[in-house]
Amino acid sequence: MDLNTVVEIRDARDPAPWRPGDAWLGGGTFLFSEPQPHLRRLVDLSRTGWQPVTRSPDGSLEIAATCTVARLSRTAAGLRVPAAPLFEQCCRAFLASFKIWNMATVGGNLCNALPAGPMISLTAALDGECLLIAQDGVRRRIPVTAFVTGAGRKDLAEGELLRSVTLPARSLACRTAFRQASLYGLGRSGVLVIGVLDPVDGSFALTVTASTVRPVRLWFPLPPTAGALRTAIGAAVADDEWFDDIHGLPEWRRHMSFRLAEEIRRELRDQGER
Repeated sequence: MDLNTVVEIRDARDPAPWRPGDAWLGGGTFLFSEPQPHLRRLVDLSRTGWQPVTRSPDGSLEIAATCTVARLSRTAAGLRVPAAPLFEQCCRAFLASFKIWNMATVGGNLCNALPAGPMISLTAALDGECLLIAQDGVRRRIPVTAFVTGAGRKDLAEGELLRSVTLPARSLACRTAFRQASLYGLGRSGVLVIGVLDPVDGSFALTVTASTVRPVRLWFPLPPTAGALRTAIGAAVADDEWFDDIHGLPEWRRHMSFRLAEEIRRELRDQGER
């Protein structure tokens, strides 16, 4: 898609005042997929030189906003942590061509804030925290579950930049279970549910995405009963927060979320008893 209203592309390494019509350019897979008549200038992040994935001394993992899906997949293949399989499962949930895999970025997926964004699912499930940088240099950190506030909505001020997402070492050491459902064999996710079991204290967390307009993460000190889990999901997701589009009716998404959540509860419960 030619963005014929864009008159300038600026290197993000060269500071300049933010102005109306500006947009951050990561991989561009969304920006160049449809008309963007409100844009006048793109601020290109591709030459920032940010390390795609960094393992900190405390064991946490920082994923740069410019890290591509392909790079994350390759990095995760070498991770020696219990949660490593979840990275590939979420990357594969894109159901995208190799061209998209090699251009689409983790930050772009979060900032688009689409319910079916699998990088939202991954980072929310692993208790990820976003690092945001304002135009005046002020930094703030916010959980992924609070960053994405609705379908296409996020807690990001004008000109503010999503720099990275950090996943704590504690989450990487957890056992995980993944379930995804679509109306079509190669369709967009209509429901994506992830369970996490902490081997240290036995706590259980369930994250519901794709079926809801925002990521919903529920934490329990111990694996809940089937009834308690169902009640918690029902209380956490309002009737108007079940997503409704061509990829699934709210009633179907709700039903499948409950069903897949129960499958995950049983799987992780059984693993914890071994």
